[in-house]
Amino acid sequence: MIEKMKMVHVVTTVSHKDEMLEGLRDVGLLHLAERKSANHAAIEKFTELSKTVSRLQDYAPDKSKETTTPPVLSDDEFNKIYRRAKEALNKKDSLNQEISSTKAEIERIEAWGDFSPADVKELQKRGYDLHFYRVGTAECEQIMQDENIKAIKLASVEKTDTLAVLGTLPPDIQATEFSLPARGLRDLKSDIERFTKESDECVEFLKKAATYENSFHDQLIKAQNEENYSSASETATTEDRLVWISGYVPEADLGTFKSAATRNNWAYAIGDVSPEDETIPTKLRYNKVTKLIEPLYDMLGILPGYREADISLWFLLFFALFFAMIIGDGGYGLIFLIAAIVIIYKTKKITTPVFLLLVLSISTVIWGAVTGTWFGMESAMNVPFLRALVIPSFANYAEKFGVASATQQNNIMKFSFTIGAMQMELGSLLAAKKKMDNKDLSFVADLGWMVTIVAMYLLSLVLVLGESMSVTPIFIAIAIGFVLVVLFSGMAPGVSFSDGVKAGLGGAFTSFLNTISCFGNVMSYIRLFAVGMAGLAIAQSFNNMAAGLANGPLVIVAAIIVIIGHVINIVMCILSVVVHGVRLNVLEFSGQVGLEWTGIAYDPFKMNDKIKE
Repeated sequence: MIEKMKMVHVVTTVSHKDEMLEGLRDVGLLHLAERKSANHAAIEKFTELSKTVSRLQDYAPDKSKETTTPPVLSDDEFNKIYRRAKEALNKKDSLNQEISSTKAEIERIEAWGDFSPADVKELQKRGYDLHFYRVGTAECEQIMQDENIKAIKLASVEKTDTLAVLGTLPPDIQATEFSLPARGLRDLKSDIERFTKESDECVEFLKKAATYENSFHDQLIKAQNEENYSSASETATTEDRLVWISGYVPEADLGTFKSAATRNNWAYAIGDVSPEDETIPTKLRYNKVTKLIEPLYDMLGILPGYREADISLWFLLFFALFFAMIIGDGGYGLIFLIAAIVIIYKTKKITTPVFLLLVLSISTVIWGAVTGTWFGMESAMNVPFLRALVIPSFANYAEKFGVASATQQNNIMKFSFTIGAMQMELGSLLAAKKKMDNKDLSFVADLGWMVTIVAMYLLSLVLVLGESMSVTPIFIAIAIGFVLVVLFSGMAPGVSFSDGVKAGLGGAFTSFLNTISCFGNVMSYIRLFAVGMAGLAIAQSFNNMAAGLANGPLVIVAAIIVIIGHVINIVMCILSVVVHGVRLNVLEFSGQVGLEWTGIAYDPFKMNDKIKE
């Protein structure tokens, strides 16, 4: 359920501002209604530390090797390591630039050989204005024949004629002047060796600093808490000699908050949240069952809005079914189940994500057993125990149960449409109930959608599965649903009936398009059948490929094909769950409920023990 929030204002004197903020942080219940940016120093500290930690990961030791983790450093000890680490990173960056530019200079002058630029500069000081050029053969002959140009031909550079000239060449002669380097080739190579040695020394220290991962993580948490505190301090409003801050507290935690206020001598006011307030945070209170959906919510980054419906239980139930139907293979379900058991055995605990994996894997095993699908092997149906678990009308190897293949496929498609219609009906019912609780007459429009969904479901059975029934009552039901939606969709608390009807009529075209879309939504559940069948077909294909090689020495190749093929299929099935299974809940079902996932996560001002993204 979504916890009810209360608006709380806390007031104290300016001289007790820090005490108030520290107390609020300790109690950890107030979600700030407004959050200003922290001061520049706090932001800069966390940002710099984050960058350093990120870069040190490149030098972290191999965690697969057993190494002793150093203890967490004190603040003074850490500051010394941190300062030297930043210096080493900066120095290494500078050295890398020096090495890069020096290599480029070596590459530029290497063809000219090892010479001393100092000697040339000494000649220039004595009045010999020497310049060096690369020229073409024709230009070289022209220059050498020109009595006004004093030039000496040098050894060729990369098969190009070169000249040493006193003064500069006339601009009408095509030539490329060689810029004299500051240092000779031997000195530059010596610089490379020195830079590389110093860079290696930096790397060695950075590897040492990276072993203090726990210390850096601890300091990151401290820096982020300082930034959060600074943000709260900047947010607090000051006027005359008073300072106050406002935020939201869950109604269920008001007793704890009041006790803290009494201990800290805070003045406070508590009121209901404003109906127009769009920034109220959402805090979901899970029970033992619905808590299983929390990891999926976190992974998808979705959260219902404060005034939206909580569909956690239904999301979990339908997602488990969709997961099982899309994976579709009891053998794959057993692999997931074994993986969950291994994790539990190694960690000695059952975390919520692992518990969710257990539920999903068991659901998959059950669906695989019902359809007789075990690693896509038809021979599995020769096992009496596995055969006894199958529902013949759902069996993927229907002929073994005296059922026509087309009939079995129609049964699975009908089941998919039925599940879809049930889920969308439930969505409309939840939306209607919420509106009825709020005395919102637009709930009648949701009842209209319920009529429309049933009609669209029946229409899909006629058009897709060819079931024999009269379409006249179906279209009458669609028309009734459409009229109810048009007449009542504009209703709202405080809106007169006539104004609501006008608003509904004004959106009649949109309602018409949504009615057509409703048929598409019901039809979209056929993906449960289609994706499941695709996974089975892929598994069978790899099995058949391997069967042709399962004789003699090629049996090893056959085994490799089977293993790789099923691994690829499992990965593709999991991706299909994300694309299709999640979509049906987040879009089709949620859309019918009127859920837009606009929630702002409840994030109280408190001392955090882990880094927040």
